[in-house]
Amino acid sequence: MKNKNSLIILFLFVALAQLFVPSQMIYNQEDILNTGQIVKFQCEPIDPNDPFRGKYITLRFKESAIKVKNLKEWNSNETIFAKIEIAEDGFAKIKSISRTEPTDNSIYLKLKINYIADYDYEHKMYLDFPFNRFYMNENKAKNAETVYAESTIDTTKVAYALVATKNGEAVIKDVLIDNISIKELAKANNNTNK
Repeated sequence: MKNKNSLIILFLFVALAQLFVPSQMIYNQEDILNTGQIVKFQCEPIDPNDPFRGKYITLRFKESAIKVKNLKEWNSNETIFAKIEIAEDGFAKIKSISRTEPTDNSIYLKLKINYIADYDYEHKMYLDFPFNRFYMNENKAKNAETVYAESTIDTTKVAYALVATKNGEAVIKDVLIDNISIKELAKANNNTNK
């Protein structure tokens, strides 16, 4: 009888732990969305052969490739902290990078160095942004893919992600094209294709 009670208690503990982990992940994402600082990251064109894998849009940002003076001091796959500033055009720009987390109240992101290009023709650091996918309702996703791909190719249109940041973490709130939500544009595109 004692073993049976121990098994029941163990089972309940494991079940609660399994519920706690995803609940905590959801809570953290919602906390960032609700209380984080909002910044805009400008998007740029992506490889049209593979822009969409499933029910999300793959995003690429202009700030994912930056010039750094001391390029040889950094390594691929290294975790860094990038301080963000808002430029005159209203978009987020990487102001500086560091191996240590900022202690001031600045906006910053925890990023990984994807690779370093130190060639005769290019001296840049390429960064992995943790928010490079925008998930959508599967019924609207295909239209959103089309709208997004067309907008990043059209130089008269401005595509950007509205991102909430808090303590180095970030969550995409929306993707906008010329200040209109991609959800609205995808819906309008769907109505014109009927």
